[in-house]
Amino acid sequence: MFVAYVTVTILASVFNGIAAVTYLIGHDYPKAQADMKRVPRSWVPVLGLLLAAGSAGLLAGFAVPLLGILAAAGLVLYFVGALLAHLRVGSRQLVGWAVFFSTAVAALIVNLSYHR
Repeated sequence: MFVAYVTVTILASVFNGIAAVTYLIGHDYPKAQADMKRVPRSWVPVLGLLLAAGSAGLLAGFAVPLLGILAAAGLVLYFVGALLAHLRVGSRQLVGWAVFFSTAVAALIVNLSYHR
């Protein structure tokens, strides 16, 4: 169980950390996604900070388990919000969302399972 916990947690942290960097450096992709979902561009850095906090929280969970659990739960909620944003504008481009959501859910499951 320990190997699964570490692997999934690191994988989810890396995925979300890379996404956070693209949001925070002003890459065109997050801006295009914000435009497509009719989300103000001023939210892009805030969303990037939320992803960065989730990524860092997952890693901090190795030292303080509650932080890892809360970070994983926060990422799950973040991606539920992302799904709602997609559906609100009729977007059916959900493959990327599904990958990120799945890793967040997996991180939450392994954190809860390992720390019980």
